Amino acid sequence: MRLRVEFTTEPFDLDEPPAHALVAREVMETADLDAVEVGPFGNTAEGRADTVLSAVDTVLRTALEAGATRVSLQVNVITAAGEGGR
Repeated sequence: MRLRVEFTTEPFDLDEPPAHALVAREVMETADLDAVEVGPFGNTAEGRADTVLSAVDTVLRTALEAGATRVSLQVNVITAAGEGGR
């Protein structure tokens, strides 16, 4: 199964990315994911279910430890087992 996760950490700082946003970005960029998009108001990543779920666990833990007061996320199945993809 392949998943897509979209997430945002708060509070926002429009002048410079807060520490919680930077650690979340680093987690996603260093995970073995197939696609990662980082934006000022949200981030998206795709990959195998076990890899995405592991990265989400790490994002939640590190972002909260780095000062996030809220993490909003959405996880979608983009292909189920046996439907192709990697």
